[in-house]
Amino acid sequence: MFKACKSLILLLLCALSVPLALAGDLLRANHPDHYTVVKGDTLWDIAGRFLQEPWRWPEIWYVNPQIANPHLIYPGDQLELVYIDGKPQLRMSRGPLKLSPSVRATPWDGAIPTIPVDAIGPFLTRPYVLDQSQIDAAPHIVAFADEHIIGGAGQKAYVRQIDEVEPLKYEIVRPGGPYKDADTGEVLGYEALYIGTSELQRTGDPATVFINSTELEAVIGDRLIPAGEERATANFTPHAPAGEVRGSIISVFNGVNQIGQYNVVVLDRGAADGLDSGTVLRVDQRGETVRDVVTPDPRDTVTLPDEEAGLLMVFRTFDRVSFGLVMHASRVIHVNDRVRNP
Repeated sequence: MFKACKSLILLLLCALSVPLALAGDLLRANHPDHYTVVKGDTLWDIAGRFLQEPWRWPEIWYVNPQIANPHLIYPGDQLELVYIDGKPQLRMSRGPLKLSPSVRATPWDGAIPTIPVDAIGPFLTRPYVLDQSQIDAAPHIVAFADEHIIGGAGQKAYVRQIDEVEPLKYEIVRPGGPYKDADTGEVLGYEALYIGTSELQRTGDPATVFINSTELEAVIGDRLIPAGEERATANFTPHAPAGEVRGSIISVFNGVNQIGQYNVVVLDRGAADGLDSGTVLRVDQRGETVRDVVTPDPRDTVTLPDEEAGLLMVFRTFDRVSFGLVMHASRVIHVNDRVRNP
């Protein structure tokens, strides 16, 4: 009888220790028990106060059905870490909602974004990757009105060829260099540099468009593609890939050589490889190949192991290419460094 009771007690202790061990792996040692959300916070930053791996916050988030929009967090909301059956749970309480007339200035309506909006805003709504068939089929500028050799806002441009009156609005883009698989060299798509916006005035061959705005001067050969609908959002649910992912960083925006936190990078994996918005990937610094100077043979080299360098989150995908934001960098990251499951 005593042995049976002793065994039962041990089983109960083991059962209780499992969730506590899991909680220990998930939570930071110095995590707070309460936190009040302030303006400028992101969900990633808030989660980083509680969790060792901030992207895993959905694992402890409790959706309170009594709160309107419980998936959205606003400045002033109170967060509390509690334990239910030994498992950590992050709960939110919200005071009375005060309504007042205001201009809706952002698509997020004041909610705390998952990641910094300013870092990714321009990359959410503009078509930065095209395949060769899209480039070949797109109307292109052949001349500008009044004998201009370049085009800017307020000018007309002549385009081959637009036969339909819809769509009315077009974005002007300039085909750039290819995005290639880091290991095989296969072309996955082409960069499309955003030039500006235009509006169709007359169909035909050539058609006439009016250039509404430009970030760069338009030139002959620039392409026109239908303007996409506003897709801007910075509220993603971070998650691991559904399957195994092995890829590389193949480019970085804004011309930096050393990649760090909040830099936007291009990956040689996309929707066809199982990536979607919110996918979290680990970044490994690719091991350098060095010569063994001790051996007499100058061809004797050794490749050093890859080393963990950071974490990124995918925020926009194309078929075979995607954009990611570096959320954490423990060491300098470079183009050609590898990405894989966290």
